[in-house]
Amino acid sequence: MRKVFINEDKVGLVFKNGDYQRVITAGKHWIGFKEKVSNFELSQPFYAPISLDFLLKDNVLAAMLTIIDVKDHELILVYENNNLRTVLNPGRHAYWKNVLNLTFIRVDLSKIYITEKISKNLFISPLLSGYIRSYEVATYEKALLIVDDTYIKILDSGVYRFWKNETTIKVIPADLRQLQLEISGQELLTKDKAGIRINFYTQYKIIDIKKAMLENNGFEKQLYILMQLALRTYIGMYTLDQLLEQKENIASIILDLVKAQATSLGIKIINCGIRDIILPGEMKEIMNHVLVAQKRAQANSITRREETAATRSLLNTARLMEDNTMLYQLKEMEFVEKIADKIGEITVNGQGGMVQQLKDIFAVRK
Repeated sequence: MRKVFINEDKVGLVFKNGDYQRVITAGKHWIGFKEKVSNFELSQPFYAPISLDFLLKDNVLAAMLTIIDVKDHELILVYENNNLRTVLNPGRHAYWKNVLNLTFIRVDLSKIYITEKISKNLFISPLLSGYIRSYEVATYEKALLIVDDTYIKILDSGVYRFWKNETTIKVIPADLRQLQLEISGQELLTKDKAGIRINFYTQYKIIDIKKAMLENNGFEKQLYILMQLALRTYIGMYTLDQLLEQKENIASIILDLVKAQATSLGIKIINCGIRDIILPGEMKEIMNHVLVAQKRAQANSITRREETAATRSLLNTARLMEDNTMLYQLKEMEFVEKIADKIGEITVNGQGGMVQQLKDIFAVRK
């Protein structure tokens, strides 16, 4: 016989020739020379050195243990003093009773929704994060929740977490902000067969996410084609001159053409318009010639109007001087002053008035 001591924080299992004999607790014990004692910490989970099912046949040992059976589709969250300590995977687990303040939360991984009372702070814990899949929907977005290829519901902005299992989950976001679609370099023919290129823009918003994302395949491409067809329909109805004159009205006309069809795509067109109308090189040259001719005609018209006005003014002045001798003399003095400004020296004699002599000097002799 020999004596062994078991501390208060430990439990001993006695084995003889590898076979389990009994359990011994804190205190002094006598064991046979062929018996061996394995010590176990009461503060730690009990990891059986042999088959746990065989050990549990000892009612004394079984009464000292809490047995946790975890199924294949389950997890067990182990809390010590209300703090998460570990996560138990499928299998059989044992803990010593009446030692630690332990609580257990059983999780069913066969479902996707996290319905257990678990603090959100633990979702990013290394112990738990591997069992969770997370999706974030931005403030300016909504999203479709698809489970096993079946539409479930629309998700508002926020963070969504689901248990990780064989169920497939898709979260398809949609941007609810005002978006812009550019139709660049669209080549079109006018009614008079003039080839032009148009850069067109469309501003729109998604108003029905289910229609846009589920009921239509590529709503943006479909909107692009709608705008293309509307432009072709509209541009082909007018000549180039008419088109350039009505360029400002194109937005409202195109908007009316595509409004109903855009609604069926789950979107609303807010605004649209032509950014540029690009003419071919030859057409540009022709238009420049036309513009130059128009400007020249305008300049000639203005010149003729001014000449006519000047002639009319001279005629009115002549009529006034004919009726008023004093006004005639003042005009003669003005005439002499202008000549004096341009000639250094003028010699006159006493024959006739000065103005009359100047007239004789500059008069053309016949």
